[in-house]
Amino acid sequence: MSKKSTPNNNKAKTGNKSPRKPSSAKRKRSKENQRSWLKMLWSVSWKVCLAGLVLIVFVGVYLDSVVKQRFEGQLFDLPTVVYARILNLAPGDSISIQEVRNELDVLNYRKVRHPRYPGEYSSSSTKIELFRRPFEFTNGPEPDRHVMLYFDTAGLKQIKSLEKSADLGYLRIEPKMLGMLEKDHDEQRLFLRRDQFPEIMVDALLVTEDRDFYQHDGVSPLAIARAMVANLKAGRTVQGGSTLTQQLAKNIFLSRDRTLWRKLREAYMALIIDYRYSKDRILEGYLNEVYLGQSRGEAIHGFGLASRLYFGQPIQELRIDQLALLVGMVKGPSYYNPIRYPERAKERRDLVLRLMMQQGVLSASQYEIAASRPLDIQDNPRIASRQPAYFQQLKIELKQKVGSVFKSDVGLRVFTSLDPVSQQELEQAIARKIPQLSQVAGKSLEGAAIAVDRHTGEIRAMVGGKRTGYDGFNRALNASRQIGSLVKPAVYLTALEQPQKYNLATTLHDKPISLKGSKGSVWSPRNYDRKFRGDVPLYLALAKSLNVPTVELGMQLGISNVIDTLAKLGVDRNEVRPVPSMFLGSFTLTPFQVAQMYQTLTNSGKRSQLSALRSVVDKEGNVLFQSLPKTSQTIDQQAAWLTTYAMKRGVLEGTGRYLNSQFGWAALAGKTGTSNDTRDSWFVGIDGREVTTVWLGRDDNQPTKLTGSSGALRVYAEYLKHRIPETLSLPWPQGISTLGFTYTDNGSLQLDCDNAFKLPMWDVDNRLKQQCENQPTQWIKKLFSW
Repeated sequence: MSKKSTPNNNKAKTGNKSPRKPSSAKRKRSKENQRSWLKMLWSVSWKVCLAGLVLIVFVGVYLDSVVKQRFEGQLFDLPTVVYARILNLAPGDSISIQEVRNELDVLNYRKVRHPRYPGEYSSSSTKIELFRRPFEFTNGPEPDRHVMLYFDTAGLKQIKSLEKSADLGYLRIEPKMLGMLEKDHDEQRLFLRRDQFPEIMVDALLVTEDRDFYQHDGVSPLAIARAMVANLKAGRTVQGGSTLTQQLAKNIFLSRDRTLWRKLREAYMALIIDYRYSKDRILEGYLNEVYLGQSRGEAIHGFGLASRLYFGQPIQELRIDQLALLVGMVKGPSYYNPIRYPERAKERRDLVLRLMMQQGVLSASQYEIAASRPLDIQDNPRIASRQPAYFQQLKIELKQKVGSVFKSDVGLRVFTSLDPVSQQELEQAIARKIPQLSQVAGKSLEGAAIAVDRHTGEIRAMVGGKRTGYDGFNRALNASRQIGSLVKPAVYLTALEQPQKYNLATTLHDKPISLKGSKGSVWSPRNYDRKFRGDVPLYLALAKSLNVPTVELGMQLGISNVIDTLAKLGVDRNEVRPVPSMFLGSFTLTPFQVAQMYQTLTNSGKRSQLSALRSVVDKEGNVLFQSLPKTSQTIDQQAAWLTTYAMKRGVLEGTGRYLNSQFGWAALAGKTGTSNDTRDSWFVGIDGREVTTVWLGRDDNQPTKLTGSSGALRVYAEYLKHRIPETLSLPWPQGISTLGFTYTDNGSLQLDCDNAFKLPMWDVDNRLKQQCENQPTQWIKKLFSW
């Protein structure tokens, strides 16, 4: 049956008709629009890519130039390192075995039973076995040396090389590093070459910080992926993906901002650095640049300086556990500071040791031994010893002698004349005695001291105040105070330069005198003990530091002549007011100026300019400055010798006799000084090695109740207790001979050639000798003595 058509069916048929196809023109236009859009997109894309590529290349070229300029120039600021004097040893030197032990202890050598490594020594009563450290001296590097030093009662007898079984003509002991000169940036480092770092420390660093260092190209995708996984597991940032090369780029070139742009530049620069430079060069830069803490407000960069700060030793001498501690601190020097957080630091150190064991760098037994050790940080961690007073003088000389050649940030090395043992003991003598003497003088008592080489004038030690480490007012250089009786040797020296008229036996009068001033005032000098002795011989007047005979002698000589003598000794004429009271030291000098005066006097009249600077060497080993000590004979040798002899008598029987009871064997010379109302206490002590000047007083110039004998002399004696003096042996100059004398009833001396009491004389015209020849012999005297 056929279906009938209905209206609905018709509608349905109409609705099911296919839509009308668009015309060909419309289709063509659509395709063209699509192609146009793609073309535009492509056009924009390649231009953007090209612009981006150009930008990347431009940035790369710029960053490459920055990297190249820095790496091929001076990678980072290198401070000026200051060293003490180099100790030269040779067979026949009078140095004692204890002095050498003291030197090694100051240099932080380790005393062991059998030295096997540099920085170790052993000692018996007559010999020292020493493994001397390597060091780059001013004339070139020297390797470590294994030697035996043999001593007898006279000093160093023999130096034997244990490596070659041969005697050595000399041995140099490396100098102590004193510190670094300040520069514009508050960061310090001690540059070391790559080959100077222990390999096991480098292994520890790579195991801990960058295991793929030798495989990646500056950026390590593997390390980034490993860090992401570790951080996701922990739910926080526990591990970074930066390589050592990236860290070096960040430390040298970039800020610490945590931005994507900084991170991209860091990665880009790391790629450039890795492409341009060897892995060892990159490691050398990192090992010297990495930040590892602070000391006295200055940032400590590099493992070389950190080793000195925390352990007081060169990094080559550190144990595995000590190296592991430094490596562990890289992650956070403040957080893992072993001084403030020792437990936290030990945990980090042990983690580094454990990683080393897991990676096969350490055996299990080595790990157990290293992990069981304490941290062994220095009790008072510091880069080096602090001698601020000495450094002030050094800076003055650098400016005067080196001038524009000197730059503080290019890695210069400065060698000085400082004796580290003398400096240490002089500081400690001041620190020990001033609190004791303050019980008499009051808490405001201050002090200063300077020790100089008697022959060369080189400054061996300097202390600027009782706070020896305080970088403030330097009293040794700048405290100009009345010198009191310290001037007297210049008065007697002036007389002894006239041998036809004066000698050590010349009679002086210790009787009341009065001198009229230009304005009618009268000055009547008195002796310290208020006594008068009548007649006294010249040598005894100086030995006992008598005021009245000194003034009488000075007036005979003339004020201008004594000032001339002071000028020859190195005192500026402008410092001395030409009045009679100058004979008793009414003018002012600094301890430094006093030291110059006595250096000339006790060196047989040969003046050497006081100096601290020996040489300046650049990082390539070129000598920029070399001090050549010069001496000039400004005083007659014989007169200076006789005056020094009289100062020896001062220690034997005069104002310095306190020393004779303890150090009589050393035949010391010395001179006390006390200013008016005991405002200043002075002492100058002379042994075979040094001229040491000590001053005590108050900054407000109030009385101290201390004389030279009861104050400054006691500091010097304390110094000698720990710095064993060298015997003061004075070679007799030509023209000096001894003659016998006897005391008369009035206290004067009378020539008595056969008498046991002898005095040295400068008998220029043989007048005294002729008198002796004319005297009757001893048996004739006895015959007529009834």
